[in-house]
Amino acid sequence: MAEIQIRAAENSDIAIVASMFDLYRQFYEQAANIVLAREFITARMQRDESIILLAINTAGEGKGFCQLYRSFCSVEASSIYVLYDLFVRDDMRGTGIGRSLLLAAEAHARTSGVARMDLTTGINNLPAQALYESLGWLRDKTFFTYSRRTTD
Repeated sequence: MAEIQIRAAENSDIAIVASMFDLYRQFYEQAANIVLAREFITARMQRDESIILLAINTAGEGKGFCQLYRSFCSVEASSIYVLYDLFVRDDMRGTGIGRSLLLAAEAHARTSGVARMDLTTGINNLPAQALYESLGWLRDKTFFTYSRRTTD
């Protein structure tokens, strides 16, 4: 296996990130739509609305990514990151890329002065839950998460 580097995605990486973002959405049972994926990732990067960390090999192939959104915690009166997307290509799962991306996200948050990171994952996504908990993430036992659609 080629050496993997974790780094912040740049505008020149949009096509690489968008192709994986499309696969990520398919994992969550969305229809494949590379045009939508590219438009979404392009907008986030050009508007500086997210931080995307990219796992890339020496051949320039994207192997995984995570996307962080800036937010705030009113109770702590501090900024936080929402780690919304974490994806590793099927053929690279179990190689430590997900762990490396999470550790890189934590390091980025720490150097950025962010108080904490939050994430949600599917109830049935046991491999992801095991990874998060192995790195010290705590499952919330105090609050329920609610969601309400505003569009159809």
